[in-house]
Amino acid sequence: MVAITRIAVRAALPILPLFAALPAQAAQPITGRWATVDGKAIVQIAPCGKTLCGRIEKIVKPTPGRPQTDIKNPDPAQRGKPLTGLALLTGFADAGDLWKGSIYDPESGKTYNSKVSRNGDGTLKVQGCIMMFCKTHTWTPVR
Repeated sequence: MVAITRIAVRAALPILPLFAALPAQAAQPITGRWATVDGKAIVQIAPCGKTLCGRIEKIVKPTPGRPQTDIKNPDPAQRGKPLTGLALLTGFADAGDLWKGSIYDPESGKTYNSKVSRNGDGTLKVQGCIMMFCKTHTWTPVR
């Protein structure tokens, strides 16, 4: 049995450098304009320095009775800022088959770890996570 293992190892040694030379899989691009859940807003994802970020481009369906400012922000100085232009996605970097960064929820004023990836149908899978528990939303492309 030991002889068979040695033969298998010797046979595998010449091809190991080929696997090491393979490039890491890059995440599919996520830049562009996206409609959030229920089409409430349009978010533009674009480069922000060395990472990607996503800003609210337009509020399509405002929440009735809610001001169009970041009233739930934990920083009182930021509560008067308009929702249009607000960064929802920040610091997104290619993590292989997906993008990782942070997502801000203006409805709660909280920021979560986030993972974003493209679905096979062209939509965007957006996850906000606390530890290993994630809530998933699907965003659709806007032309």
